[in-house]
Amino acid sequence: VTSFREEDYYKMRVIYSTRNVEIPAGVTVTCKAREITVTGPKGSLHRSFKHLAVDIQLSEVDGGKILKVDLWFGNRETIAAVRTVCSHIENMITGVTKGFVYKMRFCYAHFPINVSSVKEGAKDIVEIRNFLGEKKVRRVELMDGVKYLRTADVKDQIEISGIDINKVSLACARISQSTMVRNKDIRKFLDGIYVSEKTNIE
Repeated sequence: VTSFREEDYYKMRVIYSTRNVEIPAGVTVTCKAREITVTGPKGSLHRSFKHLAVDIQLSEVDGGKILKVDLWFGNRETIAAVRTVCSHIENMITGVTKGFVYKMRFCYAHFPINVSSVKEGAKDIVEIRNFLGEKKVRRVELMDGVKYLRTADVKDQIEISGIDINKVSLACARISQSTMVRNKDIRKFLDGIYVSEKTNIE
């Protein structure tokens, strides 16, 4: 009798794995060759999943439409990708129906951080000045479909919004990382611009 080894568990194949995504009313989803296009009231988003060996197809259940993601003979890593695909599609549906807003707050002990938005052609660029009293102007370019708003009723807060959660979160990450403190004790120097809230436009 051979004993069960842990490494055998990671090599085992599961014959069939599946997961569904419900498509709400007012949203149109098209699927062709693992390329998904989601269209809703706020716009349209497109994403390709060709790098994953999964089967994606539209079907109707009880009068409603669902998107079915199937995987045959998957191992531990590829089975985890099934839920990842569904999460991406759910985020696309949320984006075209509600949209995403990330709120960011300025944190400073002495030197007030000045943030403004300028247009260069069709692109919006966020400019950060006076970080730790430095003369350097930090510039972060926003991707297409991402909007910048200075909150009127809250001091030292900006809002980054859009329908694509990847672009919105990436813009916030670039803004936050541009104000990282270098060559100092970060336990003491807590200055920066940080994400304080993640919510939907509606």
